[in-house]
Amino acid sequence: MTVTIYDVAREAGVSMATVSRVVNNNPNVKPQTRKKVFEAIERLGYRPNAVARGLASKKTTTVGVVIPDISNAIFAEVARGIEDIANMYHYNIILCNADKKKDKEIRVINTLLEKQVDGLLFMGGAVTDEHLQAFKTANVPIVLCATTDEQGLIPSVDIDHEAAAYDAVQALLKQGHTRIAMISGTLQDPSIGFARFQGYKRALESAGITYDENLVRIGNYRYESGSEAMKYFLDLSDRPSAVFSATDEMAIGAIHQIQDSGLKVPQDVSIISVDNSRMASMVRPQLTAVAQPMYDIGAVSMRLLTKLMKKETVDHAKVVLPHEIVTRQSVSAI
Repeated sequence: MTVTIYDVAREAGVSMATVSRVVNNNPNVKPQTRKKVFEAIERLGYRPNAVARGLASKKTTTVGVVIPDISNAIFAEVARGIEDIANMYHYNIILCNADKKKDKEIRVINTLLEKQVDGLLFMGGAVTDEHLQAFKTANVPIVLCATTDEQGLIPSVDIDHEAAAYDAVQALLKQGHTRIAMISGTLQDPSIGFARFQGYKRALESAGITYDENLVRIGNYRYESGSEAMKYFLDLSDRPSAVFSATDEMAIGAIHQIQDSGLKVPQDVSIISVDNSRMASMVRPQLTAVAQPMYDIGAVSMRLLTKLMKKETVDHAKVVLPHEIVTRQSVSAI
């Protein structure tokens, strides 16, 4: 049978109110009494009822996190940052995978809100009108993590994706490359996919290079699409000397396709990407990449959410973290 607070009180020879104060770390309990209650809790195997406590305090000390792809190392790093700060502020995490599907994202958001979470972190993916409508029905704070909404209505933490892409292409231009291809993510994602595409175009324009749609292929952020895009580029009569990939995973697919074709990176084709996941230093040659501070994005997002949940003053509801280029061996001068 379930052990109740009444059972603990009877075992310890104290009132239920005293047990409640001990469980909730109230300082107004004598050390000897506190020790006696904890001994009774241990003997009986009592676990406080979090649901009941939440109903009484109207707080569950639980935060819902919507993650787009739990198998992606990038999002795992963000989740680590979220969890570390959540633990620091004594919040529990409910992590839900949404498989980058809008319908599932909306369903997961509503499910988490029904679970009476104290706050919600929405990670990655395009924020559509349907998302905004779901957010409007929430009576708890929401922070966008590693993404933003176009109107800037929801507090968010991210990098400047257009600037990151611009800097990546600039790095190739400085090495003398002028025929630069791009393996892009979906352009239907304004905050990440389209933003990185715009950064690519802007860098070319700044160098006086005419945009060529034949040098852009749309991928799905995964390895296979990077490999397929690179095969297309290699089959061109005038193949590119360098490729900018919107993600490390697609870049690695491109590197392997180049190598499978009997060519070398960077001697025949230079490759640069955005992410700087652990895979970037595992592939050979090691991948030059624009580093997103993924752990920091998660940590800062969770800290921002704690401030909103506690109704503390927030100076900046839209936080843009810096990025940097990590130079390795996949880019060389032409």
